[in-house]
Amino acid sequence: MVPFRLIRPYLGPFLILVLLLQGCQHPSMVPVIGTGRGPPYVVQEGDTLYAIAFRNGIDYRDLARRNNIPPPFVIFPGQTLKLVGQSVPERDSGPVAVTHSDNVAERKVTGEPGQQPAPVPAASGLEWQWPHPGQVVKSFSLKGALNKGIDIAGKQGERVRSAASGVVVYAGGGLRGYGKLVIVKHNDLFLSAYGHNESILVKEGDSVKAGQVLARVGRDGDNDVLHFEIRRNGIPEDPLRYLPMREASEDS
Repeated sequence: MVPFRLIRPYLGPFLILVLLLQGCQHPSMVPVIGTGRGPPYVVQEGDTLYAIAFRNGIDYRDLARRNNIPPPFVIFPGQTLKLVGQSVPERDSGPVAVTHSDNVAERKVTGEPGQQPAPVPAASGLEWQWPHPGQVVKSFSLKGALNKGIDIAGKQGERVRSAASGVVVYAGGGLRGYGKLVIVKHNDLFLSAYGHNESILVKEGDSVKAGQVLARVGRDGDNDVLHFEIRRNGIPEDPLRYLPMREASEDS
């Protein structure tokens, strides 16, 4: 064994080298909510690729690529899909270059109450608007009491409007925890979702304009509420970063 007194002079430079190498590592990776890890998924009647990706918190394009499914993303009952695990580097909320796609239709398988915060809307290439004029009664949170969107108070039967123009890629009740749900694809990056509806007034494949009525407010437990989400690349983001500032108004 080499005596410690002979190697001690080299320990200092060695430790410095180790620290420098650690400092050159890539940005830390944070897990995505619902990474889709687990056994393969067997497609059920009424499923769409978008709905499966939404349920698992992953980008529909990654799911399609992993399973060699080309646009318009046709899937069949009994088909086995490999789910995708994701991690993403921490990133800022700088401007986003938005790429629009002509292939947007998909074939179906047979807050706190009171005054809102006033964030600067994040760049998205879309003109977002509120889907309902009610107050935010539950804020976005990915810690503690998990909420992947915001809950907006309303009255049962009031109109739920599309927050931006796009195409309806899911309309149904097959995603547990969302009740009757509508998902709208706005471009290659952004989806919005509208949950706990009393009734749905659009169907999959419909093109919708910003402000167009999609559904009617329903109930979540004992509360009349709309659950609203915005997802970018399949990842839930705080809708208040995108929605414009507003003042209290009545349903129109």
